[in-house]
Amino acid sequence: MTAAATNPIWHPFTQMKIAAPPIEIASAKDTLLYASDGRQFIDAISSWWVNLHGHCNPGIAQAIAAQAQQLEQVIFAGFTHAPAQQLAQRLVEVLPDAITKIFFSDNGSTAVEVALKLALQYWHNQGITHKTKIIAFENAYHGDTFGAMSVGGRSAFSAPYEPLLFEVAFLPTPNPGNRASVLAQMTGLLAQGDVAALIFEPLVQGAGGMLMYAAADLDPLLALAQAADVICIADEVMTGFGRTGKTFASDHLQHKPDLICLSKGITGGFMPLGVTACAQYIYDAFYSEAMSKTFFHGHSYTANPLACAAANASLTLLLAANCQAQIAAIVARHAAFASQVAAKGIVKEIRQQGTILAIEFATQGSTSYFHPLRDEIYDFCLSRGVLIRPLGNVAYLMPPYCITTAELTAVYGVLTALIDSLNHKYLPA
Repeated sequence: MTAAATNPIWHPFTQMKIAAPPIEIASAKDTLLYASDGRQFIDAISSWWVNLHGHCNPGIAQAIAAQAQQLEQVIFAGFTHAPAQQLAQRLVEVLPDAITKIFFSDNGSTAVEVALKLALQYWHNQGITHKTKIIAFENAYHGDTFGAMSVGGRSAFSAPYEPLLFEVAFLPTPNPGNRASVLAQMTGLLAQGDVAALIFEPLVQGAGGMLMYAAADLDPLLALAQAADVICIADEVMTGFGRTGKTFASDHLQHKPDLICLSKGITGGFMPLGVTACAQYIYDAFYSEAMSKTFFHGHSYTANPLACAAANASLTLLLAANCQAQIAAIVARHAAFASQVAAKGIVKEIRQQGTILAIEFATQGSTSYFHPLRDEIYDFCLSRGVLIRPLGNVAYLMPPYCITTAELTAVYGVLTALIDSLNHKYLPA
């Protein structure tokens, strides 16, 4: 039997029969990953978007170690603890003003599931049984559990389960060119009076290809939805905690969401944790002497004390002046690099929102997660010591905030070499 056949691990998003053997990482520090075979890589995507402050950040590690000596886990039904209380209060203070309640779970998909269930039960608890429709955007990705898949754009990811997914009304992602059309479609859907909620990834659709759109295109839709008593759900699992240049992508909006889903960067990449942040009026619909109005949802590791301790330490680091300066510096450096390469032949479009930079390449075939250029981009960068994970023919950067000027310059150098290589290979002389 081959080594792959005897390996007991089944890796995510991986066709195990044809995938290259996984690289064993022995250790990591700050922006660097150290492989067992001696290679090192700049982690330019924050290890699937979770790592805010660099690997093995001592402040977060110490907070977890200290908490582990005091309380590692306790059931969160009927009990509470200081790390969760502190984190909930701090989140309420930095989230939009309408947000007053924090419901804990353990990852991004479950944070979305909680938001969808809260939105639907909100209407049910009031005896309003006809408001059950969800509106979402095309090309959306909200996670891999069934509710999250249902509100995500239909794709090969969800195709085997499509007959089991609930029906969703999908709108084109708004932009200046289609704004009037999308508003008209939204108005038509709202006129039916059966819409319970609108869910969206604010400003950046991550797995959809780092597709970006402006607050000015989203705000009118939120205004329409809220005027029609539709609950607005912001999936900030990827965009939260500084990625868009502000603490939350919702901070760019005039109309604030009623529910906000958080995960990924919340613990600085150390521990799994999910949060669904909630407006007071939604909580009030569950606050009753009737047990039937209870929100019957929970997870074994809800508000795990170690994860909450990590999140508190990460939030302290994020809000510190030096981290905010690092974020601003990354934003500025991305913009300068983008201007240098935007006109380079094979670059179809370069997009930036805060610390997120995406380069879409103009090649044969439509833009797709399964575009064959993906492996070529990945291998080219990895062989030069830079870890990125292209979304098909879209390469992107989302580095930890601690990345140094020298490291970021090295990453830009590899991307420039990649562009030159692709120009030479695919464009006529």
